[in-house]
Amino acid sequence: MHPSPYVAILGRSKDTGNYETALRRLDIPHHITLDPQEASLATHLLLPGGGDITPAFFGQTDHGSVQIDTELDILQFQALSLFIEQKKPVLGICKGLQIINVHFGGDIKQHIDTADLHKWKEKDQEHYVYHSALSRDDFFYQLYGNSALVNSAHHQAVDRLGEGLICACRAKDNVIEGLFHTFLPLFAVQWHPERFWEQGGEALFRYFIDLS
Repeated sequence: MHPSPYVAILGRSKDTGNYETALRRLDIPHHITLDPQEASLATHLLLPGGGDITPAFFGQTDHGSVQIDTELDILQFQALSLFIEQKKPVLGICKGLQIINVHFGGDIKQHIDTADLHKWKEKDQEHYVYHSALSRDDFFYQLYGNSALVNSAHHQAVDRLGEGLICACRAKDNVIEGLFHTFLPLFAVQWHPERFWEQGGEALFRYFIDLS
């Protein structure tokens, strides 16, 4: 077991550069791995953004999913399960949020009607998200209050929330943009704080690292 904090990024190294840069900015030790058991030795798990989840994992056929990587999905689900068993902190970003939702029995809308407001268009889009939890104890309110400007590069979104998960914030079109678990040290955002550093990204990563 590594001394706290030590972050495992469960992803392919060719896709994790921005997350590594964010952690280096905070001088946080980390490593990239595709081995769930190796990941489970870390104190914190980061589930990064990426392509879309294999629809069979949430009981659907493929109708609009792209850049599917079934092997990576399986490894991320396995690592997430190990961290949940150990009640260790988890942060999901973009696809990572959706992995968390599916793990807890939720599902995904494979192509949202308002995708033009959210998807990558040669660069991130930007829009506001609004606090939607009933209390003010969640990560979103503690970091940003009632609203925050975020960056956006997704065309899918949470449809049915998984068991034990609470929506922290939504976009103006009602798309869920952040969630957290009722009692586990686990939260996730649909935007990309690792490349929105000055606009609240650093604060979110610090919040994650401070979880235990």
